[in-house]
Amino acid sequence: MAYDVLVDASAPGARIEANGMDVGNTPVHLKIFGDPDGTFHDFGAPYYVIRALPLTTNQFEQVRFFGTGQWFGPEDYIPKQIYFDMNQKSQVYAPSGPPRYVYPYYGPPYYWGPDFRFYFGPRHRYRRW
Repeated sequence: MAYDVLVDASAPGARIEANGMDVGNTPVHLKIFGDPDGTFHDFGAPYYVIRALPLTTNQFEQVRFFGTGQWFGPEDYIPKQIYFDMNQKSQVYAPSGPPRYVYPYYGPPYYWGPDFRFYFGPRHRYRRW
């Protein structure tokens, strides 16, 4: 399902990139394909990235990351409009995903005591007790 998103910036004419592809200069209408419930669709990437590039030297690059729900990761809703303030410094790295669950060990118990081995016959088979 296609969603129409208005992308605007504090500096008109800022270049917008979506997932590394040049979309155009602001203000621009971006067509984003998503799920029927209004969330981003997983096309093989864990995040959908929208980036605004500055026009002058005293402005900062702005980046927005939206989770696509890949491998039980965060799944974000598609916004109706995105506004970039080019004068604010923002993070340029992807946010960390949900905390990883460490599975408990259910194998045989470890025994750190002395080791006893018994020799049975000519084949050198050892039996551990």
